[in-house]
Amino acid sequence: MFQDSSFSALPEALRVSGLGALRVGLIGTGVVGSGTCQLLARNADLIAQRVGRPIRLVMAAARDLHKAAQVVGPDVDLVSDPLALVRHPDIDVVVEVMGGVTLAKTLVLEAIAQGKHVVTANKALLAEHGSEIFAAAQARGVVVAYEAAVAVSIPIIKVLREGLAANRIHEVVGIVNGTSNFILSKMAEGGQDFAAALRLATELGYAEADPSFDVEGVDAAHKTALLAANAFGADVPFAQVHAQGITELDPWDMACARALGYRIKLLGIARQQAEAIEVRVHPALVPEGHWLAQVQGSMNGIWVNTDAAGPTFHYGAGAGSLTTASAVVADLIDVARLGPAGGPARVPHRAVQPTAIRRWPVLPIGQVASRHYLRFAVHAWPELLTCLPDWLQSVGLDVQSWAHVRHPEDGHQDALVVLTPSLSADDLAARLELLRHQSGGVVPVAVWRVEDLPCSAM
Repeated sequence: MFQDSSFSALPEALRVSGLGALRVGLIGTGVVGSGTCQLLARNADLIAQRVGRPIRLVMAAARDLHKAAQVVGPDVDLVSDPLALVRHPDIDVVVEVMGGVTLAKTLVLEAIAQGKHVVTANKALLAEHGSEIFAAAQARGVVVAYEAAVAVSIPIIKVLREGLAANRIHEVVGIVNGTSNFILSKMAEGGQDFAAALRLATELGYAEADPSFDVEGVDAAHKTALLAANAFGADVPFAQVHAQGITELDPWDMACARALGYRIKLLGIARQQAEAIEVRVHPALVPEGHWLAQVQGSMNGIWVNTDAAGPTFHYGAGAGSLTTASAVVADLIDVARLGPAGGPARVPHRAVQPTAIRRWPVLPIGQVASRHYLRFAVHAWPELLTCLPDWLQSVGLDVQSWAHVRHPEDGHQDALVVLTPSLSADDLAARLELLRHQSGGVVPVAVWRVEDLPCSAM
């Protein structure tokens, strides 16, 4: 059995009655795991003062035990089999930061079956299998905590479940992938194309060797599904979440959007309609005066609109070893304050009690209405400058805003950009097909959604 001498060193007034140290087993000693070890050691005294008992890392599971030993230190038992850790009787809470879905799901469910609390940073696991995992945790009387799964330095899960618990949440709109936001910032600032901006992101460590989950919008979709679940007390099937990445964005669209008073960002959007919810990720134009338009580099920003508190904005780093560890350890602190397993969770896993979870229909992306940005290449159709407004009006696309944007270096890239009225993507596609027939082949070379969020500059 693991020895615990640290609890006796706490003043009597600070001890949680009848409880010793919270004993932690860590699965994964990479970037997030190493940060968690470092933070638990660095702030051990402060954490104990805030909790009323120590939080001690007692065991870790890793593939490379030699490398892991340099991360966790000499007082932590190391095993190569994570199931052995999960089943160890002297571990109270399992921290899963190994990533992946298949093995992680097995380990998390086994930890729950063993009566252990779980802390995880695994957004893919929870977005795809959260309903099963949360149901198992509820039945066993343990907690699955996952603040680190979304916008790590921003405690947005706690905001939605606790800070705004008295509110009806109308919508949550966020920049929740730092890699994509870094790339878009470079494309907007320096006119770099996507490939060049991605290379820079990789060189600086913002992008993985395989960045597809980031740049194709999948990572942001996982996070947005979790935001929607907590905002609306919903069971959100991940397969119904629309995800579109940034690989097809052209720097020229950044300049054209700027001419209309907008910036282009990869947004995760969760919005409640009367009988359905929108849960979607895609690039969109955001008004320059809105907080989200000011989020640059690898930072994250999340805007929440509610009935009582009104709009709130939350900003911070979305990745990094210690920033992610901050959220992991905060979850451990919450677990340590709960006391022994077997009682009900202090805060529901998805903001409402399990009996109140709703299976809201997710609105298909083709039925989601918004204004749209259309870019037409002037050199391909010189008659656009005189004929396009009439052509668009003839198919029911009255121009609300437009600009003729001249390329500073290449006159052949001059563009005519217009903003349409609000309509669904399916309706827009039908009208653009009608435009093509009536105009002899005129089509936009780029189409992006516009999110007209109310402006409130930082």
